[in-house]
Amino acid sequence: MPTVLHVTQPTDAGVATYVAALTADQLGRGWEVAVACPPDGRLSRDLADRAVRHLPWRADRSPRPNSAIEALELRRLIDRVGPDVVHLHSSKAGLAGRLAIRGRLPTIFQPHGWSWLAASARMVPATLAWERFAARWTTVYVCVGSAEADQGRTHGLRGRYRVVRNGVDLTRFLPAGERDRRAARALLDIPADAPLAVCVGRVTRQKGQDLLLAAWPAVRGRCAEARLAIVGGGDLLEPLRHQAPPGVFFTGPVDDTRPWYVAADVAVLPSRWEGLPLTMLEALATGRPVVGNDIPGIADALPAGAGATVPRDDVDALADAISSRILRPGKARAEGTAAARSAADEADLRRAHDDLAALTKHLAA
Repeated sequence: MPTVLHVTQPTDAGVATYVAALTADQLGRGWEVAVACPPDGRLSRDLADRAVRHLPWRADRSPRPNSAIEALELRRLIDRVGPDVVHLHSSKAGLAGRLAIRGRLPTIFQPHGWSWLAASARMVPATLAWERFAARWTTVYVCVGSAEADQGRTHGLRGRYRVVRNGVDLTRFLPAGERDRRAARALLDIPADAPLAVCVGRVTRQKGQDLLLAAWPAVRGRCAEARLAIVGGGDLLEPLRHQAPPGVFFTGPVDDTRPWYVAADVAVLPSRWEGLPLTMLEALATGRPVVGNDIPGIADALPAGAGATVPRDDVDALADAISSRILRPGKARAEGTAAARSAADEADLRRAHDDLAALTKHLAA
């Protein structure tokens, strides 16, 4: 059985959730599995709960002058584990890991959203130059959706690509009916009849909650009882909390996001860039329509009839799309039914884990 070392810097939200579930699956297959990641955040606790070996690796989210030190520390951890395959998740692990390994071991790099999408305009050329250079040390790119793979090829990242579409646990994120909705609202102390939009995810520039707040007064102008829940933590949580318009509340980080989807009339993803967001798949599996920005990772993955996409940064269009689902609950319910049906066919986490297991075993051999 293979020995696999996973490396990630994000320890909260989508990437951390993905790594925790993937490593638990591989451990269940009888593999030797370890995760190198910072000791803070939720991921280390989730790994402990699943009996997955955790190696503390201190790393900042963004590239800094100490990135070479981070790579050196990671090299020591790799030598200690002696893995057959190293699986790097997200851009910082992709930077430090490929510097540390330099092609000496089979290396999977899974960007979960390309690094240049998060870079400032003046840093994009340098970021792209690095990614093109590091392609020589990448055995295979694993992309969470076809749009992400297309972005890599379009930007000159040569190499082998494998699309393993994101998935969610369909035994946990089940289609929710009206009785479930009312129970969730009672649990969360939300009025049973108040129209509710929910935005789940890290509160950061990437996720675009600032765009949603800019659109919200127009939604409230059409439906004075409408409420918006921003679910999650992040570096913009407090700044946005202080400028939120009426009808908006922030939950901060939560251990279980499912009740918020169940309570919602519509889920909103105003992201500026994505790979393939787990939050969208969770909302669809719960049977909730999705309104998102027309960007790769959302537009190409949102099933027909399960919601709508709007031009990025167009807050008027965003307000229109949310309002139409709040004011026409029959439309929202029909889209939610289509969403759940599509998720049952295409968003099963077990399929993603099986595909990754086959790829990893092949590389280890």
